Amino acid sequence: MSAATQNNIIQTIAADMDAVNSVIRQRLHSEVPLVNQIAEYIISAGGKRIRPVLVLLVANAYSYRGVAHHELAAVVEFIHTATLLHDDVVDESSLRRGRATANALFGNAASVLVGDFLYSRAFQMMVGLDNMRVMQILSDATNVIAEGEVLQLLNMHDPDVTQERYLQVIRSKTAKLFEAAAELGALVAGATDAQIASAGEYGRSLGTAFQLIDDVLDYAGDASEIGKNVGDDLREGKPTLPLIYLMENGSAAQRELVRSCIENGDEQHFDTILAAITSSGALDYTREQAVIAAKRASDAIADLPDSVYKESLLQLAHFSVHRNH
Repeated sequence: MSAATQNNIIQTIAADMDAVNSVIRQRLHSEVPLVNQIAEYIISAGGKRIRPVLVLLVANAYSYRGVAHHELAAVVEFIHTATLLHDDVVDESSLRRGRATANALFGNAASVLVGDFLYSRAFQMMVGLDNMRVMQILSDATNVIAEGEVLQLLNMHDPDVTQERYLQVIRSKTAKLFEAAAELGALVAGATDAQIASAGEYGRSLGTAFQLIDDVLDYAGDASEIGKNVGDDLREGKPTLPLIYLMENGSAAQRELVRSCIENGDEQHFDTILAAITSSGALDYTREQAVIAAKRASDAIADLPDSVYKESLLQLAHFSVHRNH
């Protein structure tokens, strides 16, 4: 997707995004200076803001005319940011979005505690909306995300992780918040249960496609474009789909090397592993799975009335698999 098309999506909801950013700034405030400093640091790093964008696009696609979607979009972004703070501590990451991670700058303890602040602030905000269904969707999502984090921890350094086990991690850890964001957009707009479910399927499939392409970019991306160190997954002993495919389809020597690298978090053999992944078709296979997920997302909103918002949602599904960052 061209930069112009990305800009078109943002322009479609520009006024809404400005309102969301205002809510984020207002709600970030704390009487504790370090909370403000770290929260501001991670939020100001930017990123694609896809989850709040989903809330806004889906709400507008169902002709919502209120302002509650701004608060919900900010809640979703706070939950996502909290997971990033905690993820980087667990993964011992030093780079995110092209900048030093919060834990690298401020330490692990401060990052974990500010992540807790963002989680609790998000729950304060959702309670303020006084909508039990909103609280149900978001509380369920945060619980599933936490389970996904633990599942991923169990998979670390395990070369026998299957595709199904790995996809379960994606559905829990990544796709669940995309699903919740889309459901909230439909819910706040007064959509039917069936429409909310379809929006959820769109979000879940979109999130799956995004994560699978992230897995590809960890081996075939450019650090300056993806904003993190290439090869982090291998260094962390994280068996993502390209490695799992190679374990299932590579030669005996390749499988033995991959097993050793996953067990030991060995990035010294990154170039050899990358060559094997590329020649085996593992990256192509992973991209194909992402394309299937993106099509599932597009199909889920086929019945949405035509609008610039529906078109943006379809473009977002296309972008999820045709990107280099």
